[in-house]
Amino acid sequence: MRYSYPLITLRFVTVSLTIAGFLAACIILVPLGGCKKADKTAAPPQVQVTYVKVEPKDTPVVFEFVGQTKSSHQVEIRARVNGFLDKRIYTEGAVVKTGEVMFKMDPKPFQAQLDAAQAALVQQQARLKTAQLNLARVIPLTEQNALSQKDLDDATGQEQAAAAAVEASKAEVEQAKLNLGYCTITAPLTGLSSYARVQDGAYVNQQNSLLTYVAQTDPIWVNFSMSENDILKYRRLEARGLIRTPRNDAYTVEIVLADGFPFPRQGTISFADAEYNQQTGTFLLRSTFPNPKDKLRPGQFVTVRLMGVLRPNAVAVPQRSVQQGAKGHFVWVVGKENKVEARPVVIGDWIGNDVFIEEGLRTGDQVVVDGALTLYPGAVVAAKPYVPPPEPAPASVAAAPTAAAEKPASTKSGAQGR
Repeated sequence: MRYSYPLITLRFVTVSLTIAGFLAACIILVPLGGCKKADKTAAPPQVQVTYVKVEPKDTPVVFEFVGQTKSSHQVEIRARVNGFLDKRIYTEGAVVKTGEVMFKMDPKPFQAQLDAAQAALVQQQARLKTAQLNLARVIPLTEQNALSQKDLDDATGQEQAAAAAVEASKAEVEQAKLNLGYCTITAPLTGLSSYARVQDGAYVNQQNSLLTYVAQTDPIWVNFSMSENDILKYRRLEARGLIRTPRNDAYTVEIVLADGFPFPRQGTISFADAEYNQQTGTFLLRSTFPNPKDKLRPGQFVTVRLMGVLRPNAVAVPQRSVQQGAKGHFVWVVGKENKVEARPVVIGDWIGNDVFIEEGLRTGDQVVVDGALTLYPGAVVAAKPYVPPPEPAPASVAAAPTAAAEKPASTKSGAQGR
């Protein structure tokens, strides 16, 4: 057994060195936190979120459509007689008044026709006078049986024929006067004039009788259409009590111009078509706007805002608080002990930067707006009320348009009615 001492001694020395190294490592790691295991029961950090409290209230609803302006009274200016166009009197594109001269045609041929018609009238009047004198002589002679009844009938017929010829000649004179008057073409209404389709000196006939047109722009019409699906949808919402329409269909209409700024005057619905358009499946509506300074011209495309509808006790939350999941839309709601839960909701139309919630939320619910992307069911949050950004100030008309100053009005300020 003598040979085993060195081996035992070597093993003892090895174990001693291992223990000493472990103790030395622990001594080195003490300043760095010791050798204790990590505490797995420590609470995770809270997620910073903002929320809005659900408070149902009566909310006005604005429906938006694409519309186009149209003249409330547009008249084509046409030549009524054939002849040469002498001169254009009006200034193209200017406002013309009722009765203002716009064109003049060569009147000489028509003056000659009038003179001939008047001469023919005098001739027929002379024949009538002769026939009347002849009849006056025949009547007493017939009574004395000096002339036959046939002579009386012939004289009566000649007098009546002469009288009819006089009336025909008078009509020809009136027609000649009308043709001469048509040589001076005037504006039938007050409105904006278009450019001249026929130039001075050109011969005007039935093929090129259109000279120009005049469009009345005050008031001006704005036409827009609603789809059949939208109308059925709004009727369904009204039947469920989710929207309330104004009495006697007294809607108010606003329009937004192509630059994003609203037109300063409001209009009213003045016409609704009797049937749907079979090609487009839409229903035509017309609104009338005052346009005293001709700021609107026919043919402009505008955004129409139909106002007057109210959502009673409506619930609206910011659009970014609503998320899309595998089972539909949902929002995060802050519950007891600041823990969040996913709440499925049924969304409705947009209203500006918000969206209506038709089902899923109750009064007093706290809906997460910012910070929802990192949430999970049961997560503990540090919540504070959401503060909406301030509305942008309207740009100054006098200032030069810049990226900061010319901030167009949002065209999504109402529920999307398209």
